[in-house]
Amino acid sequence: EVQLAESGGGLVQPGGSLTLSCQASGFTFNTFAISWIRQRPGSGLEWVSTINGAGEDKYYVDSAKGRFTISRDNSQNIAYLQMDDLSTEDTAIYFCATSRSAAIGWPERGQGTPVTVSS
Repeated sequence: EVQLAESGGGLVQPGGSLTLSCQASGFTFNTFAISWIRQRPGSGLEWVSTINGAGEDKYYVDSAKGRFTISRDNSQNIAYLQMDDLSTEDTAIYFCATSRSAAIGWPERGQGTPVTVSS
């Protein structure tokens, strides 16, 4: 059973940084692409970034390019999302999810970690 648990969210001022973590279990982690998705207040799920199983290929939504960095440690079954130069527009609940479930709305995702960017 796919299990994902996010951590690392919190309150940060505009321009600040946070690093989110995603601890995975129940599946062969290094064979799964992992995505970070988010849900802003009052909005649906939005794809943010994806990393392939080997950690070589990385993709970002345009608004995250140059500010966010996705990575993974397959020896620890953890994925990360480093977020720099945060803005109020980044306020959301952030989830990690298996990329294979994207077509059906990412049901394989964790419970999320909230990120609030505010002065």
